[in-house]
Amino acid sequence: MAYESLLLDVHDNGVAHLVLNQPALGNPFNAAFCREITEAAGELASRRDVRAVLLRANGPYFSVGGDIKMFSQTLETLPEQIRVWTGGLHLGVARLARLDAPIVAAIHGTAMGGAVGLFAGCDLVYCGRSVKLGGAYTTIGYTCDMGATFTLASRMGLARARRFLLLGEVLSAAEGEKTGLIDYLVDDDAVLAEAEAAAVRLANGPTRAYGELRRLMTTALGAGFERQMEDEVQALIRAASTRDAVEGITAFVERRGAKFEGR
Repeated sequence: MAYESLLLDVHDNGVAHLVLNQPALGNPFNAAFCREITEAAGELASRRDVRAVLLRANGPYFSVGGDIKMFSQTLETLPEQIRVWTGGLHLGVARLARLDAPIVAAIHGTAMGGAVGLFAGCDLVYCGRSVKLGGAYTTIGYTCDMGATFTLASRMGLARARRFLLLGEVLSAAEGEKTGLIDYLVDDDAVLAEAEAAAVRLANGPTRAYGELRRLMTTALGAGFERQMEDEVQALIRAASTRDAVEGITAFVERRGAKFEGR
């Protein structure tokens, strides 16, 4: 499928490159992106050959976040427009969260507002040392969207995420690492290579088990202890029913490396 705001390319190694691709505009979250992230997430969910996703961006910025120019052109109808835009945006984010394939983010340049919310929901985040990370919502009188209160609180802790959002803070990459917002702080020219290597490693893993773990983590702090334990049992039963689980046990007994197929 051809996209206006994104590129989606699935490589032979099972890694899907999901690329923010409006570099001349700073990769904003505009109407096209809100619509197409749902379509791209649906395409990823429907493909059995996708075993990991690498989220990255073209151009000097990862993303400037929400398209303020678009907001300014629709001020009279903005509340209703937001309802429409977030309808697509949130469905896309929810579909990404439910993929079996883990998502690795490669962050460069600048990431603001919704861009931070997007990558905070990824499983592994690699970030260049010169990157700036901003919680820009309140600087224009807005609150956040796309699950940012959940993903940021999950990474930073509730109090630190609250401060980040209320004050519209701009963090250095080093500060982002200290708060847990990013996982790996690397040299700017190594971000993409290291993030891609991590995605390849995950693509060679037990994809169905990864999916069960990803979905369990979204309810870890909200479902209640007994409910979470039962959900873990059901997920474990499903994982144990896969060919990869048989291969994993067999490889362990035979003292060799497992060769997972993602099934």
